[in-house]
Amino acid sequence: MLSPSQVNDFHQQGYLLLRDFIPKDIWQPALEIAKQHLVERVKPFELESELQYPGAPSPEQDPERVIRRLLQAADRDQSFYQCATHSNVVSAIEQLLNNSALLVRAHHNCIMTKQPAFSSDSWWHQDIRYWKYSKGNLISAWFALGAESSDNGGLMVIPGSHKEVFSAEQFDSKSFFRQDIKQNQTILKQKVHLNLDAGDLLLFHCRLLHAATRNYTEATKLAAVFTYREEYDCPVPNSRSASLPDVRLDSE
Repeated sequence: MLSPSQVNDFHQQGYLLLRDFIPKDIWQPALEIAKQHLVERVKPFELESELQYPGAPSPEQDPERVIRRLLQAADRDQSFYQCATHSNVVSAIEQLLNNSALLVRAHHNCIMTKQPAFSSDSWWHQDIRYWKYSKGNLISAWFALGAESSDNGGLMVIPGSHKEVFSAEQFDSKSFFRQDIKQNQTILKQKVHLNLDAGDLLLFHCRLLHAATRNYTEATKLAAVFTYREEYDCPVPNSRSASLPDVRLDSE
């Protein structure tokens, strides 16, 4: 159970880092399966060249077809499902939502990779700008499966940005937070680099501004990422958010 100060920190900062929160007997099997599925190219997956993020190769530059995300993680192996539905995780999510939680299958629900050969920058963005829900009060859980830092594309966040109301002009045509205007530059000076280790859990609000650089090391970085919503924060009909049924959870 989260302490009152942890709950308050999340609501004030928009994120909460829980050190050594996931037991090794949960994250270690997930790591091994993630490595196996990456090597064996188990579908479904998404390629770096498909994203066209800064630093990503074009299809012509990517004969090896480097994988960026292993998709539908909760459905692809029991080890990932056990991470996403671990009772301690669900309990923490429900405390922060102050409501029962559902595991979202249409967004995140993946193994994020950043590989040494080709990896890309994820510019500043809010996840909710790509999703459609009645309330838009979702929480994502980032399960570190190894060390993460600014060297290998670890996350950066803007504390408290989930409470800000931004104008459409502050984002570009792809919904990235613009870095070329003074108003935004002042906000981005508040960025915090997050260092994670295997077993750490990062919870963050869907409106939190976050970003990540490419991987500058020689080792592949892996993390499992899942998103949760409260029961009455329903996906908008006929949107991508409503494309897959969500999973009801039990923290008991």
